[in-house]
Amino acid sequence: MGEDAKPVGEDGAAAVDIYRDTPVRYLGYANEVGEAFRALVNVRWVKLSYVVASGYVLADTQDKAGKSLKGGAEMSKVGVAAMDTLVWQAFASVIVPGFFINRLCALSLVGLARTLPTVAESSRKWAVTGLGLGSIPFIIHPIDDLVHTVMDNTTRKWIGDGQ
Repeated sequence: MGEDAKPVGEDGAAAVDIYRDTPVRYLGYANEVGEAFRALVNVRWVKLSYVVASGYVLADTQDKAGKSLKGGAEMSKVGVAAMDTLVWQAFASVIVPGFFINRLCALSLVGLARTLPTVAESSRKWAVTGLGLGSIPFIIHPIDDLVHTVMDNTTRKWIGDGQ
């Protein structure tokens, strides 16, 4: 089911989707936090952040497939709903923002080393971590919109959007 779809509850109000309408959504961005801290922590912590984010993606995928199945959808529609959610979440929550934060921090660290070589390396690493963390709120919606647009013009045209 596409990110914009808002199921309606029994009372007619928009149902709260725990994976998209609550702070649980932030688990999908755990890997961006890991990438922001990459210069300061052991790579195991970064990998763990990807495990957390991937777990979120899989949980949301299972939730959407389960809701589709419970709603009486035929199995092909359940599969489409699961695939749409999995692809959307993988790209919008893990792959694209993780790559963006990784490259932003790596390039910033190199840039700071070249422009401010007298500043202690630990200070440069903390500055880069702050930059990475600070950029997360600004990249979420543009990346979500980009992934929607790409999927609307590719996978959702080919297989449907799970609705």
